[in-house]
Amino acid sequence: MAAGLVISAPASGVGKTTLTLALARAWRNRGLNVQCFKSGPDYIDPAFHAAATGRASVNVDSWAMDRGTIAHLVSRGVDADIVLAEGSMGLFDGVAARGVSGTGATADIAEMLGWPVVLVIDPSGQAQTAAAIAAGLRDYRKGVRLAGVVLNRVASPRHEDLVRRALNDSGIAVFGALPRHAEISLPKRHLGLVQAEEQAEIGKLIDEAARFVAEHVDLDAVLRAAAGWSPQPAANGLNVTPPGQRIALARDAAFSFVYPHMLEAWRAAGAEIVPFSPLADEAPDADADVCWLPGGYPELHACRIAANARFRTSLRSFAETRPVHGECGGYMVLGAALTDADGVRHEMAGLLGLETSFAKRRMHLGYRLAELAAPMPGHQIGARLRGHEFHYSTILAQPDTPLAVVHDATGAVIAETGSRRGHATGTFFHLIAEDR
Repeated sequence: MAAGLVISAPASGVGKTTLTLALARAWRNRGLNVQCFKSGPDYIDPAFHAAATGRASVNVDSWAMDRGTIAHLVSRGVDADIVLAEGSMGLFDGVAARGVSGTGATADIAEMLGWPVVLVIDPSGQAQTAAAIAAGLRDYRKGVRLAGVVLNRVASPRHEDLVRRALNDSGIAVFGALPRHAEISLPKRHLGLVQAEEQAEIGKLIDEAARFVAEHVDLDAVLRAAAGWSPQPAANGLNVTPPGQRIALARDAAFSFVYPHMLEAWRAAGAEIVPFSPLADEAPDADADVCWLPGGYPELHACRIAANARFRTSLRSFAETRPVHGECGGYMVLGAALTDADGVRHEMAGLLGLETSFAKRRMHLGYRLAELAAPMPGHQIGARLRGHEFHYSTILAQPDTPLAVVHDATGAVIAETGSRRGHATGTFFHLIAEDR
């Protein structure tokens, strides 16, 4: 029987990912099978989980997914010794309006699966107040159980002692305390962590994190705190229709934001995925019946994309007879032009009239519910698609036929409708699931 834990915190940037990776690798080094998941719509962390455990990680999301889908996804942990679900933001942070099975909060997953929570707390600039925060989180919602805490970035032994005493007085277990340690800091950029596949030394960094955490955290006590868990049979699997039978998938440093569960669902439904690299000036597979451009960092590679004539010409040729779809960064590349952070305008594929700019950045972030006004690969008119949008680009022009009526999580209509022209479609949101 597997045992499950949720790794969460009072806020973002406290060290959840580092602790998750360190625990996963430390237990793997002991010979345990470790399975990770990511609660919420972050599409970067699962690749780090896979690097730490050697097992594919997927997202589970209470706003976008029903309980059957979540049960289906987590059932991959049935053969693991320990299952870790890494949270997003703070433990109870979600949207104001409930989605399919919750608000997207990590607490939803903890309660749904019955897994206790290990809190990562950064007591910088405080001492006993850290215990008040932990106690408040422990008591905030019935059904969410707190296993204990790991302190991160403690300033000194005296500081640690003050915080530990207060937590002990509150009846909260302290599994360990981590001094500041720059060597295990994960590099970041504007959309989150620099991706695992871009870091040649990621294995060494995770090994160092595992060594450091094993030195300062009682791994056996954390393991004992996990709840025994047997996956319940899912009534249904993923409600995902592949966009085609043979899918040409853009895949490189500029096109990498795609949810692992989506690719798995496509393959499970019998689709074949053929990757190609626009940055290497490659063309989509000539025998594919659909081309899909995920999001990523085209703004960091706009000059190179604009110069890669073979990629752009072949994409235009492909779109003359077959569907091409882009998500977020992929959508921008399907457009007419992209202006980079320095104000330089770069010509893109021109399959859509969309023009975007990073010269004046503004964050667009949140869940999206789209009702299709036109078909897109894998989905018909009227389909209700749930996804997540996160980018800093500004729309300069979006002249084509709107693809969908798009709402945010509060129900407000937003301007990022997506576009359709001929066989080309695009959205700013990353697809997570379709409403059943």
